[in-house]
Amino acid sequence: MDKPIGIIDSGYGGLTVATEMMRQLPKESIYYVGDSKRCPYGPRTVEEVRRFTWEMINHLLEYEVKMLVIACNTATAVVLQEAREKLAIPVVGVIQPGAISAMKVTNNQHIAVIGTSGTIKSNAYPYALEAISENVKVESLACPLFVPLVEQGIVAGEEAEGIVEESLAPIKDGQFDTLILGCTHYPLLKPLIEAYLPSHVNVISSGEETAREVSSVLFHQSLNRKAAEAPTHQFFTTGAAKPFEEFARKRLSLFPAKVESITFEHRLKIER
Repeated sequence: MDKPIGIIDSGYGGLTVATEMMRQLPKESIYYVGDSKRCPYGPRTVEEVRRFTWEMINHLLEYEVKMLVIACNTATAVVLQEAREKLAIPVVGVIQPGAISAMKVTNNQHIAVIGTSGTIKSNAYPYALEAISENVKVESLACPLFVPLVEQGIVAGEEAEGIVEESLAPIKDGQFDTLILGCTHYPLLKPLIEAYLPSHVNVISSGEETAREVSSVLFHQSLNRKAAEAPTHQFFTTGAAKPFEEFARKRLSLFPAKVESITFEHRLKIER
């Protein structure tokens, strides 16, 4: 099927998932919406996250996407099940793939999760991990300063190092051997996070496993793109288009073919 795959995120973070999907699925077209204007989602109410997420979903449905990837952990925790029930297309989140990745590499089944306040409060990762193994021990930590840092493009240097050290101090001496980056913004801080934690800790992001799940769904539901010509990609942001494009190019070596700034202020609220 030659229709695009839709990806939504609260801002820049989902680009880490989009990049991995483009690497693993080079024939597929990607349509991406990042809600940078209202980022971060973590401190927002459940109802706000739900409303914002459906606005992004409805925008992509206008382009007849064949699958939806919710690349925001907070939005996944709030909307994934509802979206699966209401939409006629497959919907993939990032929490289950992240949990699977962590369980593949942990040796002592002691796993730490860092994420936004909203994701941590939802307990979505402990639920997902405990569904895989009843013996897993999970400790969680909210790192609310990370997303604003990444959205400003500050992913290296003294300021970023200081915030990473301050934020992770409560778990520095933990007994976990695996850390889940429970926000798609956080992989952009991964080098600093790895440098701060003990060298034996596996630092996991969900991008690779999410792309593998998307590939599996495409295959089993016969949704793979068959066209011979190169895929087309479209990127939408509720923020300014130029900073989005510069961030994608500089931080991820991603060259969006087209970036368009959009607004939902005058759109009708439609919940399917």
